[in-house]
Amino acid sequence: MNSRARTFLVLGLVLILGGAWMIALVNNPELKAQWASLVSWPLLVVAVGFGLLLLGLLVNAPDMAIPATIVAGIGLILYYQNQSGNWASWAYMWALIPGFVGLGTVLAGILGGGGWRRVREGLDLMLFSLIMYAIFAALFAPLFGGPSVLGPYGPAGLFIAAGLYVIIRGVLATRKKKKEEVIHVEG
Repeated sequence: MNSRARTFLVLGLVLILGGAWMIALVNNPELKAQWASLVSWPLLVVAVGFGLLLLGLLVNAPDMAIPATIVAGIGLILYYQNQSGNWASWAYMWALIPGFVGLGTVLAGILGGGGWRRVREGLDLMLFSLIMYAIFAALFAPLFGGPSVLGPYGPAGLFIAAGLYVIIRGVLATRKKKKEEVIHVEG
C-alpha cells in the first residue's frame, strides 16, 4: 500500500472511531457525564495535537510533529488559563508558540526528518521562545495582576543574556567558516 492510500486509510479510521465515540456519548448519559467530569475542553485541543502526531507517525510523515506540538502546546496554555482563570496571561504566553515549533522540529529531526541539524535548530527556537516568554512575562505579568517573574532588573538581564548569546553564536559561526575555508584551501 502506498503512502497516500495509507494516509487516507488512517484518517478514515480515525474519523470512524471519532464518530463511534460520539454515538456512545449520545446513547449513554452516564458515560457522557463521566467523560465531561474527566475532560475539560482544552484537553480536547491537546488530544487533537497528539492525534496529529500519531497520524504523522502512522503515515511516516515526521514533519507532522510540528503542527502537532503547536496544537498540543496551545491546548496546554488554554488548560492552564481555564483552570486558573488567568486569561490575561495570553499577553505573554503567546511567546511560547515558537518553542512549540522548536519542540516539533526536534521531534521531526529525531523521527527521521533531517537529523541533528534540525534538532539543533529546534533547540535554538526553544531557547529563543523561553527568553521571549521570560521577557514578556516579566514586563506584562505585573500589569495584569500577576507576580513579577524576574524582579525589576530581570528583563534587562534577559536582553543582555540574549545579546551575549547572539554574539557568541556569531563568533563561533565565523570561526567554523574560517576553519572550513582553511581546510578547503589546503585540500
